[in-house]
Amino acid sequence: MSELLFAAAAGAPMAAGWSVHALRLTRRIESARRDPLTGLWTRDAFTERAERRLSLRPVAVYLVDLNRFKQINDTHGHAAGDAVIRATGRRLAEWAVDHSAVVGRLGGDEFAALAPVSSHAHLTETLHRLSEALEQPVETVDRVLDVSASIGAVGANPRTEQVVLSELLRLADEQMYRAKRCEAPWSNALSLEKECLTVHGRRAGRSGTYGGAGVAA
Repeated sequence: MSELLFAAAAGAPMAAGWSVHALRLTRRIESARRDPLTGLWTRDAFTERAERRLSLRPVAVYLVDLNRFKQINDTHGHAAGDAVIRATGRRLAEWAVDHSAVVGRLGGDEFAALAPVSSHAHLTETLHRLSEALEQPVETVDRVLDVSASIGAVGANPRTEQVVLSELLRLADEQMYRAKRCEAPWSNALSLEKECLTVHGRRAGRSGTYGGAGVAA
């Protein structure tokens, strides 16, 4: 019995060491899946989590693009641009807590979110709240910058229709550009029908598209 107790006591520090190592490794992996500037999920990590939630209940997918972000960068410098991105990430993270959402930074000044919704009225309410959260001035070291965003959204119910995250993001992208064209804070799709021409799976005119006329999706 004493030998068994001795062996257990000797192995305890080793087990504890492995536990600490595993915890550190888990944290390191998770950190690598976070955007370093905002702390939000990266594109791949967002996609993974959003797809898991997509099959559970009615949801809305949101695409957020900051207005005149290039002008902020060109006029006030990249430090000011980074401050705007960080503030936007913080506001999205706070909104996500209140709305049980998963949020990611897709790149540049483009963000995406997925959150549960119960009706079109609920979707409209969440859009109002998101727009209000994002359209707040950002204070930097030497100035206050006016910030606004264009938001596109589309609702989906996996219980009654087949839904694919990439399609929902594309539809939200169309609505976001509709809002930007109309100088409105947001626009939401009331159906899953595509409204814009696409090239190679992206809205015609988006970066990454090229050549000839768009092909109707």
